[in-house]
Amino acid sequence: MAGPVIAAAVILDPENPVNGLKDSKQLTPSRREALYLEITQKAIAWAVGRAGVEEIDRLNILQATLLAMQRAVVMLRPAAHYVLVDGNQCPRLDCPVEAVVRGDSTIAAISAASIIAKVTRDREMDEMDRRYPGYGLARHKGYPSREHLQALQRLGVTPQHRRSYAPVRKLLRKNEEGGK
Repeated sequence: MAGPVIAAAVILDPENPVNGLKDSKQLTPSRREALYLEITQKAIAWAVGRAGVEEIDRLNILQATLLAMQRAVVMLRPAAHYVLVDGNQCPRLDCPVEAVVRGDSTIAAISAASIIAKVTRDREMDEMDRRYPGYGLARHKGYPSREHLQALQRLGVTPQHRRSYAPVRKLLRKNEEGGK
């Protein structure tokens, strides 16, 4: 419900492998942080792309995610010649691209990108938690947890909340109608 969508692109070095890569959601935060450092040190190239809250609201989350992926890939130096993406949709790129369902569990480079993206977003949500105290953003990372929904009711909508998401949209509508 809050914050940007983050995507990453990674070109791993086959001569300098990173051990322990898997779906970022299956790793502890401390393991993700350790792998983040190892990936960023050993990868041939890596980059992070994002789409902001306004873009998510304007485009929808899928299109914003594809845009973030596209931005990450475009920033790779050296450039990618063939891209594998996690999921079943592909961003528009100037090179061949292939979608791999559950790729973050089976393809090392996708796992590495998922770790980079997750750590980057988690760090941004930690910073956002300091800017917007009381929402618990460092704990729930912007997801619609009970704590987050209650804080939204109590504290209101921040500029980092996605207005197109139902709980935020309903609260804004209610406030426009005078709290009825």
